[in-house]
Amino acid sequence: MANLKIDSVELRLVRMQLIAPFETSFGVERDRDCLILKIDSEGAMGWGECVAVRNPGYSYETTETAWHILTEFFIPEILSKRLQSVEDLRNRLRIFKGHPLARAGLELAIWDLLGVTSGRSLQDLLGGVVPQVPVGVSVGIQEDADTLVKVVGKYVVQGYRRVKLKIKPGRDVHEVRAVREAFPDLPLQVDANAAYDLEDIDIFKALDEFQLLLIEQPLAEDDLVDHSSLQAQLQTPICLDESILSVRHTRQALQIDACRVVNIKQARIGGLQEALAVHDLCHAASIPVWCGGMLETGIGRAANLALASLPGFQLPGDISATDRYYNVDIAVPRFHLNADSTIDVPTGLGLGVSVDLDALERFTLRKALLSK
Repeated sequence: MANLKIDSVELRLVRMQLIAPFETSFGVERDRDCLILKIDSEGAMGWGECVAVRNPGYSYETTETAWHILTEFFIPEILSKRLQSVEDLRNRLRIFKGHPLARAGLELAIWDLLGVTSGRSLQDLLGGVVPQVPVGVSVGIQEDADTLVKVVGKYVVQGYRRVKLKIKPGRDVHEVRAVREAFPDLPLQVDANAAYDLEDIDIFKALDEFQLLLIEQPLAEDDLVDHSSLQAQLQTPICLDESILSVRHTRQALQIDACRVVNIKQARIGGLQEALAVHDLCHAASIPVWCGGMLETGIGRAANLALASLPGFQLPGDISATDRYYNVDIAVPRFHLNADSTIDVPTGLGLGVSVDLDALERFTLRKALLSK
């Protein structure tokens, strides 16, 4: 059992430029903000990443709300306290409502610290079983269908064997048809990010003809019932992302056949501990899961790889190589795509990556040190 005394927590707001703009139904990202946490405990340290961004598009949480919640509530609750486990952290934060992205960032730093102090990798702590995990690439909305086909072709040449296309109303069937005609055998899926209504059924029936792996989050994040109605009318599996906020949401979605695939983002559901519970529930029910991405730095990417090495992750995750998004990252070693469209799972202690302090300082917009 661990016995971690939390001496201090450093919180940084960082901004990193993306290699290329990334457009979804929420808008266009040209650079990425996130929060980086460092926990110090009697000479040892653990790193975490809160994936909240500037705008409340994907989630109501932003970097500013997460900064407020972490500095005013979550971090003070553990300073100078001793934590025996991740569950101990979760119990201390149960008095607060919501803010899963902030919870997950803090929890990840504790997982890293537990690995470092126990001499174990995060993969070992989670129960991962494979040394490499299959990955795909997520492609944002492009200028037109021809450009999209060219961009997809570039990633296919790089070795990605599964591609996800972002769609939104007016930028859907035509684009997907163009990609499918250009790459008839390519494993392909689409992600709507909750941009449609049930009245758009004709669009989804058209998409049903393209032999997609799945249609991700077509309807509103708070509407499991309409997803169930839509799934009953489609052959293509619906995958839920934003709708899955806990193991309870997962159980309810499966009970009413609102989806047949689940995207597990540990940040969205409040951390790796809850992600393990969602994985176990789906694995027992023979529901495929895969690991979604949030344009993470190498810190969050390392965590995703460890999670995706669990046995229930049957579909390639959105865990692209480092150079998919960043010329310069804040963590080393960088992650590279293998020839078989996999990425190696880190085996070092904790997250298995080291933070490049010079790069971190260069990208830092604001920082705070909390201690008692």
